Amino acid sequence: MSTSLLKDGDPSPARAGTSAQAFLDVRDLRIHFKTDDGVVKAVDGLTFQLERGETLGIVGESGSGKSVTSLGILGLHRRGSAKISGEVWLDGEELIGASPERVRTLRGAKMSMIFQDPLTAMHPYYTVGKQIIEAYRVHHKVGKADARRRAVEMLDRVGIPQPQKRVDDYPHQFSGGMRQRAMIAMSLVNNPQLLIADEPTTALDVTVQAQILDLIRDLQAEYNSAVIIITHDLGVVAELADDILVMYGGKAVEHASAQDVFRRPEHPYAWGLLSSMPRVDREVRDRLVPIKGNPPSLINLPSGCSFHPRCPYVERNGIPCKTVEPTLAEGTAEHGVACHIPPAERLAIFKSDIAPSL
Repeated sequence: MSTSLLKDGDPSPARAGTSAQAFLDVRDLRIHFKTDDGVVKAVDGLTFQLERGETLGIVGESGSGKSVTSLGILGLHRRGSAKISGEVWLDGEELIGASPERVRTLRGAKMSMIFQDPLTAMHPYYTVGKQIIEAYRVHHKVGKADARRRAVEMLDRVGIPQPQKRVDDYPHQFSGGMRQRAMIAMSLVNNPQLLIADEPTTALDVTVQAQILDLIRDLQAEYNSAVIIITHDLGVVAELADDILVMYGGKAVEHASAQDVFRRPEHPYAWGLLSSMPRVDREVRDRLVPIKGNPPSLINLPSGCSFHPRCPYVERNGIPCKTVEPTLAEGTAEHGVACHIPPAERLAIFKSDIAPSL
């Protein structure tokens, strides 16, 4: 989805709270998978915080660890297949060390997810209404009639026409946009305080994309939910996010307010993402500039900065990009950047090489 970037007159929202009392507090999260070829370090030391009523956009290319992160927060990785460490605190309760039964109780009630492909996420054998009813009755002691009324109410709330009739339809009888709306209805039927949307607008036409984004924004305002939007589409996060976390090779390489990431990005990878994004708010003079090369293997990451094989500034004198791994501490408290290039040099590069093309 293409969209204009943030306007110059917009106020700059504060970054997500960094307090230990944040509603969602992810600390040094690591999710590794053992394979015959080696250990896949899908998420490797991720830390961020999120408060209720705020939206965090997690962006990056395919294979950067975005979806694995979301599944890890919700406890959807099989404990035998994934080695998970670190801490995930939700409203003061730690989830990594909690029992599967406790996480299952919280999932759907206090935290929920909109999956990338509702056609495969929803069961084809059961009607849409039956699946929403089941999700509601698992967490509420109500009869079938009351649960059905709740399902019809939610389908109406997300804009499904004739909800009393469509509640008895099967997923394949819905269009792509209607299936996504039904998935949102199922995700919100228990009024969760944390909503994770994994590529919520993938494969939808631009008109439906805008409707879905407006719907998520309206429902967040109504329920005061904390929202995580996972996407590779910077246009989506420009519409919704207060803060942006840029992931590469299973790690965070930049974390700041949306205003800062779009106006003053500091990591070369973020520069590449923005330079390769189509714009509709200004005249197009040049071709889009893709990031050269391919994302790294998560089994055999490059030494030092994992982005250095693709970084056009890696050969600058005195910068240990190939040998020393940078951390977000290289930046500031309000704008974390995992890059060895000194801040003054990053600013000069951005002004001379990047900003003119954005």
